[in-house]
Amino acid sequence: MGTLLDSGIKPYNHYGAYLKEKYAGQKVFKVIVDGNFTCPNRDGSKGFGGCTYCNVDSFTPDSARKLPTIREQVEEGIERARNSYKAEKFVIYFQPNTNTYAPAHALKMMYDEALSICPEHTVGLSVGTRPDCLDAEKIALLESYTDRYDVDLEMGMESIYNDTLDQINRGCSHDEFVAIMNQLQNSPLELCVHTIFGFPWETEEMMLRYADEINRFPQIKFVKLHHLHIVEGSIMGVKYKREPFPLFSMESYTEFLSKFIPRLREDIVIQRIFGLADKELLIAPNWGLPKSGIQSYIDKGLELRGVKQGSFYTEISV
Repeated sequence: MGTLLDSGIKPYNHYGAYLKEKYAGQKVFKVIVDGNFTCPNRDGSKGFGGCTYCNVDSFTPDSARKLPTIREQVEEGIERARNSYKAEKFVIYFQPNTNTYAPAHALKMMYDEALSICPEHTVGLSVGTRPDCLDAEKIALLESYTDRYDVDLEMGMESIYNDTLDQINRGCSHDEFVAIMNQLQNSPLELCVHTIFGFPWETEEMMLRYADEINRFPQIKFVKLHHLHIVEGSIMGVKYKREPFPLFSMESYTEFLSKFIPRLREDIVIQRIFGLADKELLIAPNWGLPKSGIQSYIDKGLELRGVKQGSFYTEISV
C-alpha cells in the first residue's frame, strides 16, 4: 500500500502544492534576477563584510552572475525554465543581496523593466530584502503592483535573538523586524520570512521558539527554512576551518524539523525546507546528495515520524 507521500501529499503545507492549486496546475517557475544591489552591512552604512555566514555567490546562479542586464537575465531565465522545466508562468525574483536597498524611483525602473519582458506569462514579483531597508515609500511601491501580480516580499529574519544577530554581523535587530511586520499588518503583499537554523550557540529549544514568533504574525504567509551551511568566502568559513563546530547532519536536521513543523501554524506555506550552496563553495555540512535526494530524505523522514504541520500549534491569545 502506498503512502500519502507517494500520492504527492506531504506532511506539511508545501509551496509546490500551493502553486499547483493557485495556478490551476500550470507550471510556475521563479526567474532569478541580480539587480547589482549590495547590503548596508557590506557597504559601510552599518558595517563591513556582510553577514558572517554569507558569500553572495553561494546563492546566486551562474546565469544571474554573468548576464549584465536585467533584460538578458529575464530572457535567459525564462528560456531555460521553458526548455528544462516546461514552465508556463513566471515569477520575477530579485534575490541576491538586499533588493530594496536603493531609492524608490530606481527600484521602480528595475521592477518595471523585469516585469515588462514577458507580461502575458508573468504572474508574480518576488523581492528579497531586510527589515531595515523598507520604508513607507518602498512598501507603497511594492503594493502598487498587487493589482496585476502576486507580490511576495521576502524578508530575512534569520534569528529571533539579537545576540545572534550581533554575532553574525547582521546590522539589523529583531526589534526592527517586529516593527516592519507591524507596519505590514494590513498590507496586500504576501509576506515570506527566511530563517536559519543551526547557529552553534543556539540550543534546540531556542530554535523551536522561532515558530512561536512566526505564528504571532497572521500576515506571514510563507516561510523559508534553511539549515546553516558554511561556505568559502565567508567570515564564518574562515572561523570554521580554524576551529570546526557542530552542524546539522541530514538526520539531525530532519529530527529537528519533525519538532519544529508541528509547532508552525498550518496555514503557513513552506517555500523551502532546507538550504543549498554551490558544491564548489560548500565547506560543510556536505550531505552527499543532490537537491532532489535531500528533499526526498527529509520528506520521508517527516512522514515516518508522523509529522503534521500545526498539530502542536496553540494560538496565542491577545
